[in-house]
Amino acid sequence: MKRSVNAPAKINLSLDVLGKRDDGYHEVKMVMTQVDLSDRLDLQRRGDGLIKVEMSEGFLPADQRNLAYQAAALLKHRFSVTWGVSIYIYKNIPVAAGLAGGSSDAAAALKGLNDLWELGLSMDELAVLGAELGSDVPFCVYGGTALATGRGEFIEQIPSPPPCWVILAKPPVGVSTGDVYKKLKINENQTSHSDLMVEAIYHNDYAHICRSLYNALEQVTLSIHPEISRIKERMRDSGADAAMMSGSGPTVFGLIKKEAKLNRVYNALRGFCDQVYAVRLISEKEA
Repeated sequence: MKRSVNAPAKINLSLDVLGKRDDGYHEVKMVMTQVDLSDRLDLQRRGDGLIKVEMSEGFLPADQRNLAYQAAALLKHRFSVTWGVSIYIYKNIPVAAGLAGGSSDAAAALKGLNDLWELGLSMDELAVLGAELGSDVPFCVYGGTALATGRGEFIEQIPSPPPCWVILAKPPVGVSTGDVYKKLKINENQTSHSDLMVEAIYHNDYAHICRSLYNALEQVTLSIHPEISRIKERMRDSGADAAMMSGSGPTVFGLIKKEAKLNRVYNALRGFCDQVYAVRLISEKEA
């Protein structure tokens, strides 16, 4: 018995950090949406009870450090599953990029194994389990576009933004999310940019969405890796309607409404970094 599941990347249209929690996490409020750059998980049921993970990229862990492996182990333990699974992950999403590639793989594994192992769990139940694996996993379980609160695990789905192109550009640097949060100075009296983004989306106002892009982590990551700022400037100078870093970085995304500008922005970025992608937002229907 086999299943294949797509695992789309996400971008943060807004990311507010509201404060530090007693459990060590940060309280956040953010609007996330998916783009059509996806990993693919092929799952095959095993009769020996083992969990085996293989990757198209050899430098990535395929053992207990892998989030898809952890998702399988969580379901197997929690529901006393006797089946095993072989998981092959075709990686297309850049690694450690602020695009939730690992979290999306975990969500895809949860959904695929729910079917493959005939567990009969609801999306809400899968999202609760996903929160045990990582803060972005519940959003990736639901997909589409959502307002996320708490440490990211509370999800309120909202309409998709109006259709547009998205350019993703990842510079060849690594970013530690933990280090970024440690260096962040929190302004607890700031305006909720996520509320402004939700309002813009409900009004289907593309120009307002572009004006409302915000990432509280961006200035911290830019201070460590100034090349990210240069990518943003190049995106805007070459025709992107707006540009912002996603998550804790280092990937920068640019929004483009008119397809005629797409190649110009794409080609301008190709000279800056090797990992550049031209993708689209995933609509509500696709999600």
